[in-house]
Amino acid sequence: MAQTYRDVAINQMIATTGEAMSRAIDWWGDLPTSMKEAIDEFRVQLGAAIDSVEFVKRALDRTVPETSWKATEQR
Repeated sequence: MAQTYRDVAINQMIATTGEAMSRAIDWWGDLPTSMKEAIDEFRVQLGAAIDSVEFVKRALDRTVPETSWKATEQR
């Protein structure tokens, strides 16, 4: 499935958030349910923030070339 730059940006920010939470509690296993819920809520709020600024939404709604997003997934 083709990804947009919006998808890539959100996924990378969510991964960074999850890593920061793991560092904060010094736990690298599965995060507690309350932290997972907070990350899910953040994902929704982040998407709404991106969509609220029209020129950002237009820029990030472009499809990422397949070779670019596959390289990003491998990192």
